[in-house]
Amino acid sequence: MVPSPFNQASVALRTTLMLAALVVIFAGIKAASTIVVPFLLAMFMAIICSPLVNLLMRAYLPRWLAILAVIALILLVSVWLGAVVGSSAADFRSQLPMYREQLTGQFQPLVDLLAQFNVHLSVEQIREQFDPSRAMSLATDILSGVGNLMANTLLIVLTVVFMLLEASGVNRKLHYALDDPEMRVNQIDRFIESVNRYLAIKTLVSLATGVFCGFGLYLIGVDYYLLWGLLAFLLNYIPNIGSFIAAIPAVALALLQFGPGGAAAAGGVFVAANMVMGNVIEPRLMGRTLGLSTLVVFLSLIFWGWLLGSVGMLLSVPLTMIVKIGLESSNDGRWLAVLLEGEPSPTKTLSDDDTAEERV
Repeated sequence: MVPSPFNQASVALRTTLMLAALVVIFAGIKAASTIVVPFLLAMFMAIICSPLVNLLMRAYLPRWLAILAVIALILLVSVWLGAVVGSSAADFRSQLPMYREQLTGQFQPLVDLLAQFNVHLSVEQIREQFDPSRAMSLATDILSGVGNLMANTLLIVLTVVFMLLEASGVNRKLHYALDDPEMRVNQIDRFIESVNRYLAIKTLVSLATGVFCGFGLYLIGVDYYLLWGLLAFLLNYIPNIGSFIAAIPAVALALLQFGPGGAAAAGGVFVAANMVMGNVIEPRLMGRTLGLSTLVVFLSLIFWGWLLGSVGMLLSVPLTMIVKIGLESSNDGRWLAVLLEGEPSPTKTLSDDDTAEERV
């Protein structure tokens, strides 16, 4: 049957209205980013902390006491991380003249070699392009975005507390809100379970990556290894691209301290962490890779960064993964979830029996 022009116009109209609604929604989110960003951060913290609260409750602690213990842990870790970042930045500023002298010593043989081929450069010109302060500013700029947001610590902590208190009833509330009081629509439960599972595993893998990188840099002798480990932990939420960005300042500093050999060793630490954690441990824990295509990762980094700032860049892949998991839980949206994936398996089909849980 040939579709009538009226039906085609109706589809075009619905598509136009949907796109217009998305533009209005995104504009509203960007305008309200000062409220949306702390809420999103609190939501992610609550999802990540929920398994720990449940674990403490299995140890026969009441829910309120388990939540109090988790919040105290969050505050202690936040204070410690703030102290690490602040002391590292202050110490780096005091050591900056020494690093610039080391930079001069590292590049002088290269300048002499280029002069033999009639390529005349001065060490000062190279030093302007490879200023050591840029390595630290790259890390501190990323971390300061989270740090500035944590200025609203009271608001975020209170939001996390109330979310954790309400977490046990979220499933049932969603079923009632969607007119499913008998809880027959299991896509809702699968969606919530898949999101919780993804964020919990991603956080554990990112934590292991940060510890691995920090310890490896400590063995090499790279300065501020705690700061680079923290950066590796945060940027590991961004697959592929995040590991590369996290390695830049640490490798640059290793080059200043130990020369090309030390830089290669520091780069090897990040490559090993990415290979082991990203390609072996994470897919095994999740059952299968939840990989987005590289193009989608890059575009989500730009989009969420524009929409929500530096915190949006850190949360870009988790936010995109939540959208993808939600699309997988819907029969009508699975085709779009496939477009967000990497190279699909030739034997994989999107039957109605596929579930988001099976994909995780």
